[in-house]
Amino acid sequence: MTILYILIGLAAGVLSGMFGIGGGVVIVPALLLVAHMSPLAATGTSLGALLLPVGALGAWEYYRKGQLDLRIALLLAIGLFVGAFFGAKVAQMLTAVQLKRAFAVLLIVMAGRMLWDTRPGAKVAAGKGPALAAAGVAATGSAPPDQPVTPDERDR
Repeated sequence: MTILYILIGLAAGVLSGMFGIGGGVVIVPALLLVAHMSPLAATGTSLGALLLPVGALGAWEYYRKGQLDLRIALLLAIGLFVGAFFGAKVAQMLTAVQLKRAFAVLLIVMAGRMLWDTRPGAKVAAGKGPALAAAGVAATGSAPPDQPVTPDERDR
C-alpha cells in the first residue's frame, strides 16, 4: 500500500501544480475509492498530508513567472486555517453517506459552472461559495443529526 499512497500523492502533486487542486479533488476520492478509507479518515489523512509545505515548489515556479499574488495567497491561507477547523467540526456531525453526497454535489456544481462559463478569466461570483455549499447540504439531506452519532454509525 505504501507505493499506492505515494502514487496518489504524486498524481495529486502533478494536478496541484497544473490546476491548483489536490487534497479534496484528488487525494480524498482516491483514498475513498482505491484505498477504501472511510470519508472522515480520507479527509483527515488528506489534511495531514497538506500540513507540510507540499505546494512550495509549485508555488515557487508560479512566483518566478509572476503568476502568484502573495498577499491574496496569505489571506487565503488564513481563511483555510480557520475554515478547515470549522469544516472538520461539521464533517464529524455527518454520516459517511451524507459527507460523500455533499462532496459529490459540490464537485458537480463547480464543474458545471466551469464547464459553461467560457469567458476568458471568468470567475465564480463572489459570495456564492457558502450558498453553493448550503445547496449541496440541502440537496443531499445532509443536515446534522439531532442525536449524536457514534463513530461506527458515522462511517456507514
